[in-house]
Amino acid sequence: MDIEDQRKKGREILGEVIGAAYLERRDASTNDFNRPLREFSETYAFGDIWARPGLPRKVRSMLCMAMLTAMGKPAELRLHVNSAINNGCTVEEIQEVLYQTVAYCGIPATIEAFKVAEEVLAERGLIQRKG
Repeated sequence: MDIEDQRKKGREILGEVIGAAYLERRDASTNDFNRPLREFSETYAFGDIWARPGLPRKVRSMLCMAMLTAMGKPAELRLHVNSAINNGCTVEEIQEVLYQTVAYCGIPATIEAFKVAEEVLAERGLIQRKG
């Protein structure tokens, strides 16, 4: 597969994983400054890594949530909680992935991750938040 085909495949996967509406907003906000990074992401993160057959997308989403929690990246975590839902993760699976991070990432990182996930899950109508 040539590089342009790989990028096209990456954009297809990106749209499926993160959502067509996100991809449309992303395209609309692409400019000369951020284009190289976005093309890299489409070509290599999604056109190569996410395209590999070795792990189901659901598992890849779970790994992303755990890694983003460990790195303390709530904005990206929000995106990947949404993609985890798109990839078939249940509320319980998301909760378990994030809960497992408490032993390895610490309480503050896990608290932040739970806050982000709760917001996404509530926005998507999958849980009700109290207070």
